[in-house]
Amino acid sequence: MDLHHLPTLNASLNFLSTIFLLSGWRAIKKGKPSLHKKWMLCALASSILFLCSYLTYHILVPGVTRYEGTGILRFIYFSILLTHTPLAVLIVPFCLTAVIFAFQGKFEAHKRITRKLLPVWLYVSVTGVVIYLMLYVF
Repeated sequence: MDLHHLPTLNASLNFLSTIFLLSGWRAIKKGKPSLHKKWMLCALASSILFLCSYLTYHILVPGVTRYEGTGILRFIYFSILLTHTPLAVLIVPFCLTAVIFAFQGKFEAHKRITRKLLPVWLYVSVTGVVIYLMLYVF
């Protein structure tokens, strides 16, 4: 089984997460909580699928993918990577907490967390795609 297609799948899942997050944010701003819930569950699902695919790839594919760029692009790549990676880990418990609060009907607590979580989750999703593009496309 060839697993080398997984980075493309991972970037696609990150891109979908971005679209779902923005759609969920727009739905709640328009006063459509039911639609918001659907979009946010899609964002959560695509992020979970991403994590499973990412871990599968890094467990089963030997070696390390090295960034080959030089100069300012190298600096940009590692700057993005050094912020993306810890934030990607950090958002997991906050996402779970936000979901739990929402399902418990604790919407004020949900809002308090998600006001800070949304921009960070969006950053992680977008920079995941940028990292893929810099590693595999450009």
